Amino acid sequence: MFKRNAHLLRRLFFLMTIIWIPSVSAKHAPVVLISLDGFRWDYIEKHGAENLKRIAMQGTRAQFMRPVYPTKTFPNHLSIVTGLLPSNHGVVDNHFCDKAREQCYEMGDGLEDSTWLSGIPLWNLAEMQGVKAATYFWPESDARFNGRTASYYYHYSKYSDYQNRINQMVQWLELPESERPELIAGYFSLVDSKGHKFGPNAQETKEAVQRVDELIGQFDRRLAELKLDVNLILVSDHGMSQVDPEKAILVKELGVSENDFAILNGATKVHFYKKPTSTVSIDDIKKQLMSESAGRYDVLSKETLLERGIKDDSRLADILIETTAPRTFKYKRPSTEHGMHGYAFTKDMGAIFIAKGPAFKRGFELTEVNNLDVYPTVAKILGLKLLGPIDSDGASIKASLN
Repeated sequence: MFKRNAHLLRRLFFLMTIIWIPSVSAKHAPVVLISLDGFRWDYIEKHGAENLKRIAMQGTRAQFMRPVYPTKTFPNHLSIVTGLLPSNHGVVDNHFCDKAREQCYEMGDGLEDSTWLSGIPLWNLAEMQGVKAATYFWPESDARFNGRTASYYYHYSKYSDYQNRINQMVQWLELPESERPELIAGYFSLVDSKGHKFGPNAQETKEAVQRVDELIGQFDRRLAELKLDVNLILVSDHGMSQVDPEKAILVKELGVSENDFAILNGATKVHFYKKPTSTVSIDDIKKQLMSESAGRYDVLSKETLLERGIKDDSRLADILIETTAPRTFKYKRPSTEHGMHGYAFTKDMGAIFIAKGPAFKRGFELTEVNNLDVYPTVAKILGLKLLGPIDSDGASIKASLN
């Protein structure tokens, strides 16, 4: 009788432990991940971003963060929040075509058709493990990855007031604990916009840097007033190079017919997709482009692209040519832009990484950070399990963690 009762008690205890396992992870200090689009690695000192400098001194700062290739906005933002190379999360450029789908992608198309996108973004990784998340304009954050979004999110509008973004992120953190997101992702595009129009050295770009710096400084002070431990991570997607509008290479002068190829101009690269009706030889067109390049651009090989993490699949153009700063590809000359990104990596393409909070060491400096490492780092801070393979192990940031 005693053995039978003991067995029943053990079974009852086992069932009770199953019943009482919490369905929501234990609370962690929230992570606020903010992207400052186009904020080059050296803008803090170059343009006097004193608040960012102060925040960096109170936490961890990398000398620069290396973006993935291509150094464009959407590929890099999605790599940061999925831990995947562009060929694996699907967005291989801001604008590209898929030969198998016979369709082309433009920035934000995931909202209407999420089949363009792969991977598990941080906000979904959190939500799938019982942790609330919020996003404010992070590229493609309103798309339904895996059929879902964050608990709180906004559809992108370039007219949204920057102060409102700060206010909303603070308000999310002021919510009752049961409603409060533990992960918030925010996005500011001002520095990138001014950098493109006026160039990285311009007064207008400096003013944009200082405006964003003021907003982040205000946000940091308001976080302190909340008396809530928060891990604040500030990143950018890429840097910016000075370009010469007079040295723009005209796409129409490349000598490739639109009867034979769909031609997409990406400013630093031109993508040529051969049309099914065309009878021209791809190799012949490559040779023609190489013979006429005169050192102005390179015809990229598949081997070079593979070294940069780009697979040979249906989203890779049949021919891809690439230039270097101060040149760009344009439809007309002179160009109206004095700054550009999207080039193969140089120091000008370097981004920022700053992190402050209980998870990070104080007054710590990293050398080079890989932006793919942000994903597993945030997951670790929030106690989240990785639910799929990624292209990162978090190694470049690991030393900065407490």
